[in-house]
Amino acid sequence: MHISYNKLWKMLIDKGMNKHDLAEKSDVSSASIAKLSKGANITTDVLLKICTAMGCHIEDILETIDD
Repeated sequence: MHISYNKLWKMLIDKGMNKHDLAEKSDVSSASIAKLSKGANITTDVLLKICTAMGCHIEDILETIDD
């Protein structure tokens, strides 16, 4: 099982935002955004910053996928 952030990328597209906009709005480093892009491990603090900035819940930006 792994985590997919495809919901987050779709949300950005729907809101007309890019990854740089997300980093600025959520005050998250570009390195953390790069980790998200690669599906790497990220802290819950970063995820909560993104949720706060985007006005959503954690289940709106990620999902678990069976391998």
